[in-house]
Amino acid sequence: MAAHSQIKRAAFFLGKGGVGKTTLSASFALDAADRGRKTLIVSLDPAHNLGDVLGTRLGGEPLNVRPNLDAAEVDLPTWVKRYLDDTRREIKANYSYQSALNLDGFLNIMKYAPGTEEYAVLWAIEHVWCDLGGLYDTVVFDTPPTALSLRFLALPTISELWVAELSKLRASILKKRTTLLKLNPDAVVGASCVDPEDDKVYGRLSAVKQRLAVLNALFRDESFLALVINPDQLSRAEGARIREELDRLRIPISAVCMNKIGLPGSVDDGPGPALKGLPVFRYALGTANGTDTEKPSGLDLGDLVDHYTRGSI
Repeated sequence: MAAHSQIKRAAFFLGKGGVGKTTLSASFALDAADRGRKTLIVSLDPAHNLGDVLGTRLGGEPLNVRPNLDAAEVDLPTWVKRYLDDTRREIKANYSYQSALNLDGFLNIMKYAPGTEEYAVLWAIEHVWCDLGGLYDTVVFDTPPTALSLRFLALPTISELWVAELSKLRASILKKRTTLLKLNPDAVVGASCVDPEDDKVYGRLSAVKQRLAVLNALFRDESFLALVINPDQLSRAEGARIREELDRLRIPISAVCMNKIGLPGSVDDGPGPALKGLPVFRYALGTANGTDTEKPSGLDLGDLVDHYTRGSI
């Protein structure tokens, strides 16, 4: 049974590549804006199509494209560079011995390391939500294909576990320093920090933990997640996998959008047993769902916006 709560200001459209996430998220944002909600839509997909759908060239900063609607496209290479620059500053600020490291060489390799792209997307979402989100009633995210989306959605949970263990390790190191100083007040560790409140590393771990908690709360409690699938076997299988992964992360799906209904050769057998119990909304590109040429492919997502504004999950 659907539970009712306050409106979730963030809306994420998830699904495999090619199912129509950009078209549906743009239509959703337009309908939300038409209802008087000040709306921001942001594309996180490296292969940006949002500007093409809206008929406007977009950049990293919000641009007003319609009444009540701003839009932006996150430039992933820029956010990767920002993430690496922040890492460089933190290493220099917290580790006095960093001059012995080939820091630039390390960061050049890190640019291609697993997880770098995902963290860049995560911090881009944090920027949009924390720095810009307060200016809007609704923030819509058009996400990358499944693999990258699931990885950045999982990062706060995974990283919280790492930070918790690293914090325990750092606290243990500081405790042992204190013990050594009690045994030998002239020990070399006397020049090092022993109080967690004064320790830069411990403080940095605490700050990261707070950032991750905000993002976990965003994904789990403050977001309306629309899963977009098409009426075909591969799309339904992908949808089932997405739900399974999100269930593990305790991130609820709010609605299933079956897109491209009625296309030649497609059979609407529903979203499949793995998505049973979720509200289902059906759309047919450019057909009876709408004829408004001001909206992508004439789609009207008023029913989905109504579901969203009722706070149903």
